[in-house]
Amino acid sequence: MKVILTHEVSNLGTAGDVVDVKDGYARNFLFRRGLATAWTKGGQKQVDAIAKGREVRAVKTLEEAQSIKGNLEAKTVKVEAHAGQSGRLFGAVSTADVAAAVKAAGGPELDRRKIEIRNPIKTVGAAEALVRLHPDVQATVKLDVVAG
Repeated sequence: MKVILTHEVSNLGTAGDVVDVKDGYARNFLFRRGLATAWTKGGQKQVDAIAKGREVRAVKTLEEAQSIKGNLEAKTVKVEAHAGQSGRLFGAVSTADVAAAVKAAGGPELDRRKIEIRNPIKTVGAAEALVRLHPDVQATVKLDVVAG
């Protein structure tokens, strides 16, 4: 089944890509989570609009992505979260929290959908997050989670 991705899906593609997937995967995973829509002849307009929007938000060049990567990896970003006395957080640190902390620390404005937290951050202390800046460039951001 051909589908149009509306969001980035790991190991499948980015928003605006037309991909061929199995019917069950499309119906049970992609459509239910709002990650894709069915491909139709009129869907090409939607593909063009998504690609144009992605182009506006994307980091323009590889060199710019490399410089942003250097800036992000050079410093540790402080993230404040509500925590109990034992150091356990009430909830977890989200990608939106990471994006806001990077911006507050003087870093670039990051799209929360480009940030990946591999293991949920549920305690105070050091942690890491992966940021996809460009198809060829990924930066690892060091986080210092503190009780706030």
